[in-house]
Amino acid sequence: MPTESPILLGADDAGVGLLDVIAADLVSMGLSVETFRPGELDGAREDGDEVDYPDVAERVALAVRDGRSDRGILICGTGIGMAIAANKVPGVRAALAHDVYSAERARKSNNAQILTLGARVIGPESAKTVVHAWLESEFAGGASTRKVAKIDRLEERLSSGQTG
Repeated sequence: MPTESPILLGADDAGVGLLDVIAADLVSMGLSVETFRPGELDGAREDGDEVDYPDVAERVALAVRDGRSDRGILICGTGIGMAIAANKVPGVRAALAHDVYSAERARKSNNAQILTLGARVIGPESAKTVVHAWLESEFAGGASTRKVAKIDRLEERLSSGQTG
């Protein structure tokens, strides 16, 4: 389990309750956490708009990409929006998981640095189990190394404007 840097937790209004449950669980395990909540980010919006899940996902994904943490967990109503938004940040791999097997594969096969959860989809106890499985898993390498490298090259190629 990562312990060197804090685990970054972010949520929109729909996910704050589950964020609190996960944060308390991780702290009880002796892990350091840093949270990103809509109310905490309001002053950071230059356009005065409300803070929504893309804003929280961007903040956490950029912090992970920039090395402030090895892992982040994002929570919204379904987890889908957070995953989509976080995956827009180059160098970040976010995966939605609501079961232990998917959470483990997100790390072991896909080297996902961010886990997304849906507070309206998964209960608190199941969410804690999924988070534990994800945190306890590490990238396995092997044949997955080649596949993750292909994802990275695809991202680089499309970010530079190359299409084929």
